[in-house]
Amino acid sequence: MAAHTHDDVDWAARLSGMRRLDELESAATAEVAGRLTRNLGAGATVVDVGSGAGGMSAALAASLRARGGGTVVAVDAIDELLAAARDTAREAGGDVVTVDGVVADLGTEPLAQLVEPADLVWASAVVHHLPDQQAAVDRLAAALRPGGLLAIAEGGPGVRCLPWDLGVGRPGLELCLLGHRDAWFEDMRTSMPDAVGMGYGWNVAVSRAGLSDVTSFTFLVEHPAPAGERVREFVLDHIGGLAERAGDRMDAEDRDTVARLLDPAAGDHLGRRDDIYLLSARTVYLGTKP
Repeated sequence: MAAHTHDDVDWAARLSGMRRLDELESAATAEVAGRLTRNLGAGATVVDVGSGAGGMSAALAASLRARGGGTVVAVDAIDELLAAARDTAREAGGDVVTVDGVVADLGTEPLAQLVEPADLVWASAVVHHLPDQQAAVDRLAAALRPGGLLAIAEGGPGVRCLPWDLGVGRPGLELCLLGHRDAWFEDMRTSMPDAVGMGYGWNVAVSRAGLSDVTSFTFLVEHPAPAGERVREFVLDHIGGLAERAGDRMDAEDRDTVARLLDPAAGDHLGRRDDIYLLSARTVYLGTKP
C-alpha cells in the first residue's frame, strides 16, 4: 500500500508525463549525477528521495555503474512511481549496481531508520510538498553518513515553453498561468494539515540541518524551437496541468484560449506550432555532513 501524501495530487496519474520529462531532461540529469558522484568512494550508497518515474535514479545508477558499482535506493510514497523508478534504475545500473526501493512518507517517517547510511541523498522537487520543510531537510541530513552529501533541487525560474504572443487570446498567457499555479500552491500549503512556514531560502535550510560547506549550482534543460514531437507532447501536458490547477482563477477569455490551444481539432492547437520550446532552470543546494 502506498504511503500517505500531503498535497492531494494524484501522482500516479502523472506517471506518463513524468517519464516524458525524464526523457527530455536525461542529458542534464546525467551531467548532474556525474557531478554529484565523482568524489564518492567505491560501492557508494545513493538515495533518491521522491524518485518519481526514476529519471534521476537511472542517472545515478549509470554513474555508479561507470565507477564500478554501488547501491541506489529509490524512495517514494507512491507504489506505481516506485516500481517505475526501480525498473528504470536497474536497467541503467546493470549487474554492478544494486537497486532497492522504499515506500515512505518523508513528511513523518525518519529516513535514517529506513535506509543504510548514505554517501549521497538526492531530493528533487519533493520537500516543498511536505508540511514541515525544515524538519524534512533535517530528516534527509540525518540519513547521511559522516562526510556524506545532501543535494536538494528546489526553486529556480522553472519551465518556460510558449511565445509571449500566441496570436490567440491575450499575450502573456504562460505567465498568467504560472501566477495561478503559485496561488494554487499557496492555497495547497495553507490548507495542508500541520503545515509550517519556512521564511528563508533552501541554502539556509541546509545549514540549519547541521550541514557544512553549503553551496549551490543551477542546471539548464534546453530544447529550442523548432522543437520535436516529444517537446510538443510535454508542452501540451504541461499547459494542461497548469490550466487544471488554475481552475476558476482563469477568466472566460483565458479559459477559451487554453481550450483552443489544447484542442487537437483546432487550428490553434499547440501541437501544430513550430515556435514552442522547453527551457528550464533548477537550482541544487548542497551540504556535507561533518
